[in-house]
Amino acid sequence: MTVTAIVGANWGDEGKGKFTDLLAAKSGYVVRYQGGSNAGHTIINQYGKFALHLLPSGVCHAGVTNVIGPGVALNIRALQQELAQFTERGMPAPKLRISDRAQVLLPYHILLDELEEERLGARKFGSTKQGIAPFYADKYAKLGIQVADLWDEAQLREKLTASTTPKNVLLHHLYQKPAIDVEEIVALLRGQADFIRPYVCDTTDLLHEALAKKESILVEGQLGALRDPDHGIYPYTTSSSTLAGFAAVGAGLTPHCIQTVVAVTKAYSSCAGEGAFVTELFEEEAEELRKRGGDAGEYGVTTGRPRRVGWFDAVATRYGCKVQGATEVALTNLDVLGYLTEIEVCYAYEIDGVETTSFPNPSQLVRAIPLYEKWQGWGCDISQARSFAELPQQAQAYVRRIEQLIGVDIRWISVGPHRDQTIDMQEGGIRGWNRPLLID
Repeated sequence: MTVTAIVGANWGDEGKGKFTDLLAAKSGYVVRYQGGSNAGHTIINQYGKFALHLLPSGVCHAGVTNVIGPGVALNIRALQQELAQFTERGMPAPKLRISDRAQVLLPYHILLDELEEERLGARKFGSTKQGIAPFYADKYAKLGIQVADLWDEAQLREKLTASTTPKNVLLHHLYQKPAIDVEEIVALLRGQADFIRPYVCDTTDLLHEALAKKESILVEGQLGALRDPDHGIYPYTTSSSTLAGFAAVGAGLTPHCIQTVVAVTKAYSSCAGEGAFVTELFEEEAEELRKRGGDAGEYGVTTGRPRRVGWFDAVATRYGCKVQGATEVALTNLDVLGYLTEIEVCYAYEIDGVETTSFPNPSQLVRAIPLYEKWQGWGCDISQARSFAELPQQAQAYVRRIEQLIGVDIRWISVGPHRDQTIDMQEGGIRGWNRPLLID
């Protein structure tokens, strides 16, 4: 059995949670392999609406083993809060496993994140202030705390002292803040260690055993390709790789086992945070799209801040699909565009007077001007459609044009936030980006 990766083709917030939840019903394992509580997935089912930040998106399916892999920034307090949702709503507790090699995100990571964004002011990176950059800085500076360290108090205290000594200098001289008390952190972690103990195991062994038994595995990415620190809009990126190629590392799998990569993209563009956003809309036009977007509008699941919105960017999305290695695409929020009589699609950029369909490096991206083609809107509600044939002709033409521009098969179309509001293009036997394009 191969592994399926579900990843974002854009800036994040593409609707990956819905599709992970949807495909989890046929999976044995769902794995988070990077990032932390700095972004969220929304899942809507018969129990209500769930905002997930750390928990894998298979938690609402009984029988699915949900794995937090070694590549994840584990905020134990945030995990406790998420798990409490299930108790409060009378749901069965999810089957959860946490890697003993995952590293723990600590309160001082969040503190330093907040202080640095405040210090930067207008030059800020748009951090969610969840401690992610300081966490990964510690990880790669070899100052991190692994889950396995939590039950050796002497070693834990020694590692925390090594990690906080330079931070206390920084806190005193740069930020004028009190020093970190190691004993307070040790006491906090002692209680948190008791909480997560039942979930901790060698998840690499667990997943390799699942592969040997030919069980199905979903690996779930956070954010999107354009937030990757190597291939994205640096420095306005996250601090861990958002690409499917990293899933083997962050989950503890072999690279060749990942053979299906579902890249998720919206039928328009949205972006939370700072950085170049070529097709951005403003004022009333943006506010109307933001208000209509998704189940509760275009607002961040973690921060609640308004997302920037714009027309579909085929240049950015084609690039995102390429670096993700997408084998198929899930197109979300098509229903949101039903209020428009005319829709624009960015098919190319102009940079310094030259037209290009290649996504440029960050220093060139800030000079990019979008080039648009206009498409007729369908002007109606499509949320009840359950097949491609049931979509209005204008919506079909719009989907087919996007498919042509990005060069990857659109396998799935979402026409609403619920599980059943999904069209599987494969079921209709009409798959293939090179099929004839209808233009009326």
